[in-house]
Amino acid sequence: MSKLHLVLVEPRIPQNTGSIARTCAVTGATLHLIYPLGFKIDDAKLKRAGLDYWDKLEIFHHENIDAFFAAYPQANEQPSPCFYFTAKTGTLYTDVQYPDETFLFFGREDTGLDDAFLAEHPERCVRIPMRETLRCLNLSNSVAIAAYEVLRQHDFDGLCRDGRYAKSGWEPATPRTYDISQI
Repeated sequence: MSKLHLVLVEPRIPQNTGSIARTCAVTGATLHLIYPLGFKIDDAKLKRAGLDYWDKLEIFHHENIDAFFAAYPQANEQPSPCFYFTAKTGTLYTDVQYPDETFLFFGREDTGLDDAFLAEHPERCVRIPMRETLRCLNLSNSVAIAAYEVLRQHDFDGLCRDGRYAKSGWEPATPRTYDISQI
């Protein structure tokens, strides 16, 4: 099974981090929080956004970005398994092949990843396309989009694909295929 790491560098908004934690729980991704955070980890907004999923995810706290890289030396290997999401590049997140172990980095909601850090790794910078006149997507939406592209490239390894609803006896109908020329 492939391993996905979602790395939030100094997140500021507890609701975003809570939503991202929920994404990690349902996808099996590991969440890394790089300090300082813009909220306390016991913030009620954080917990509410993550609902009852907090005990279903793997989460690590790192004092700073250097501490993260010290804890994960494989993130420094070449070719690098790290990808840095930013609006400051022309490479789309769909233009790259993600390795079996992938680290996706996202910066603060107000400033993104540090420009000096991005300048050290221009070949690893990727973006999600959006309208030119707008600044950015919500952080939790960006993380979900990116995570699911990595998972799609790995054929959703380890995820349930059959459509059962976990808390009911409902079973889905046999999947249909459609001939678009008949519509």
